[in-house]
This record gives sequence, C-alpha cells and structure tokens, in this order.
Amino acid sequence: MEPTGIDPKTGERQDLLAMIADQRTNFLYTVAGLTDEQARARSTVSELTLGGLVKHLAEMQRSWLSVIDGTAAPEVGWADLDPDGNRMTDDETLAGHLDAFRAAAEAFDRAVREEPDLDRAITLPRYPWSPPEPLVWTVRHILLHIFREIAHHSGHADIVRETLDGASTTQRMAQAAMNGE
Repeated sequence: MEPTGIDPKTGERQDLLAMIADQRTNFLYTVAGLTDEQARARSTVSELTLGGLVKHLAEMQRSWLSVIDGTAAPEVGWADLDPDGNRMTDDETLAGHLDAFRAAAEAFDRAVREEPDLDRAITLPRYPWSPPEPLVWTVRHILLHIFREIAHHSGHADIVRETLDGASTTQRMAQAAMNGE
C-alpha cells in the first residue's frame, strides 16, 4: 500500500506547528496575571495594549484559518475592518480574549493537521495594503507568516508589559522551564 500523506505527528508539519505553539506560549507568558484594567492600559505612545494584542492575535488566527479553508472574503476594504480590532474595549475582558485566542489556535492547528498538502497554493484576499497583483501563498507560507506575526507581536507585548509593571517574559519563560512546564 502506498503512503497517503505525511503523518501529522512527525516531520515538517509538526515542527512548524510546534514552533507556532512555542511562540503562542511565550506570548501568553507576557500577558499572564494581568487585570482587565492593565490589559486595557497604554504604556507607550502607541495605541497598543496587551488586551488589544491578545484580541488581534485571536482574530489573526481566525482570519488565516478562513483563508486556508476557503471561506475568506475575496476582498476586505477599510470599512470592513473593526476599528476596535487592536484594542480592548471597556465591555471586553482579558479572560474572554484569552479564551478566543486559545479557541482560534486550536481550530487553526486542527485545520493544519488535516490539510493534505502544505504546498497547496491559495490566492490571498485583497486588503487596502495589498499589492496590485494577486498574492498566492502556499499553506506552508501561511504557517511561516503566522509564526512571524505571533513573534512580532510578542515583542510588542514584551515592551508594553515591561513598561506597564516591569514584568519580564524572559524570567517567566525561565521559571516555567525550571518547573518543567
């Protein structure tokens, strides 16, 4: 019998998912132990808040999942974007955003494990910042983009958290490693 595909528990696919999971874990260390007020607080001149970053990364994972599964709109205009998409509003909670983040991560990872071909080409939706010609990425490229996006915003979150209350993500990571987490 011929092999029908790559075992999703080994190889490149699992390596990519493990790297994304590691970035998610590092990000979650950064936002651990915050109150809703802290999660809404701006600690720099930018609009970035820790709750807003959690919200953004949850939506980003849901959005890319819709690209992979073919349910994304072919074009997204400025009016389609949530003006509060990168900040935590007064009626939102950090716990709610963390639940959404974890649910989005689980759904995204499940879809990637079930994806038969990491080389499958996907035409990306057009955004106001898209180049004039259509962009076509592979599922693999999308995975690498997700990794970059989470790592990029983890750096933002680390700076915001250190400025907010002096907490160090690196210290939290080291403590978790020493505790076998």
